[in-house]
Amino acid sequence: MNDLLNKNSVKIVSNFLNEFDAKISIILLKNTARSAQEAAESLNVETGAIVKSLIFKTINNEYFLCLVSGDKQVSLDKIYQIFKKDIIKPNADEVKEFTGFSIGGIPPIAHKKKIKTYIDISLNRFNKLFAAAGHPYCVFEITFEKLCKISDGEIIDIIS
Repeated sequence: MNDLLNKNSVKIVSNFLNEFDAKISIILLKNTARSAQEAAESLNVETGAIVKSLIFKTINNEYFLCLVSGDKQVSLDKIYQIFKKDIIKPNADEVKEFTGFSIGGIPPIAHKKKIKTYIDISLNRFNKLFAAAGHPYCVFEITFEKLCKISDGEIIDIIS
């Protein structure tokens, strides 16, 4: 299980975090965190404290990332109002190609390509947040303020 920390995807996240704040480290879970519910159960925290990293794209292939509380859903209508274009979910291969990470372990940071990031304001209800760290068994703990800073995200209301 500890060999997961040596996986390239997790190392990329770990190095990115280390440059930002050496006190933030990767947490290795005993159970998978492919869903917010699974992550919350593994960490014994509220589902809302889990940061879902959701990749979308416009019909013109403009990719963007939405960081949303684990107990909330993204509003495609609100996102449409931002872009004024139809929004679609890219397939797993497109997500991997664009971010460098597979669905189920997409972190809010360290993507292969620069990506516009939107952070839902509802995440600020929690003192501690937990986000994917490049693998379904790996997460990291971060505050809302640090998440905003490290992801260079725009804080906005994007939930249903």
